[in-house]
Amino acid sequence: MAQPYPFSALVGQDAMIMGLILVAVDPRIGGVLIMGDRGTGKSTAVRAMAGLLPKIEVVVGCPYGCAPDPSRGPCADGCPRQAKSAAVKSRMVPVPVVDLPLGVTEDRVVGALDIERALTSGEKKFEPGLLARANRGFLYIDEVNLLEDHIIDLLLDAAASGENLVEREGLSIRHPARFVLIGSGNPEEGDLRPQMLDRFGLAVDVVTPRDIPTRVEVVRRRDAYEHDPEASSSAIAHAMAFCARKSSLPKAACPRSPCPMRCWRWRRACVWIWEPMACGVN
Repeated sequence: MAQPYPFSALVGQDAMIMGLILVAVDPRIGGVLIMGDRGTGKSTAVRAMAGLLPKIEVVVGCPYGCAPDPSRGPCADGCPRQAKSAAVKSRMVPVPVVDLPLGVTEDRVVGALDIERALTSGEKKFEPGLLARANRGFLYIDEVNLLEDHIIDLLLDAAASGENLVEREGLSIRHPARFVLIGSGNPEEGDLRPQMLDRFGLAVDVVTPRDIPTRVEVVRRRDAYEHDPEASSSAIAHAMAFCARKSSLPKAACPRSPCPMRCWRWRRACVWIWEPMACGVN
């Protein structure tokens, strides 16, 4: 599996990088919307952000990635935590960053009946969708302004309630769906519905770099990555490790603030993460 382009190798687009850092540090901000021209690194930056995220503890065998601690919220049927007699095992996994593609079906988003199991064994089994995979993580929508209206309605309901309710084909399932929305798109291709726009806490406009040195550096780093991804990633691994370690500092600096961006300790800790981004990698 190919490694994603490293986050700390991104050049320019400082506002976009800072916006992604902010939602990675504290999801309470409410997600980020990135709008701009094609080829400005929007999708690349979002997928690279996964390398900054710390690992989370999940229950082994839970299709919704719930936390072992019951105080973190209830889970749904099918989670080992629901079986009171069994000992719950846990493991550390990366925070999920799930892509929601254009043209996705409603069944793929919310989940549906497992047809294969129903035909082979006659058992009605729920097959979780993308909302289940994105629980406790990030849901990324590229070309969000081109998403179909009925899919937007599903996302709005789940994002507002933190749950996904599926009632179809004799199934009635309610499972947690707490995720942070990240959207990107080209404003020339259409406007975003106001209801969807309200779900993003931050909005960033990106433009194509015009100065020659920045454009040359973008090509140089991308060329180095294409020729030898492992060597290129190793060369900047120290910056990625630095950012990942620092990503927990702002939340710890001001854990109970209802509006963390107004806390000076929170802002100062975010600057510590920003420094290796601003310095770049030679």
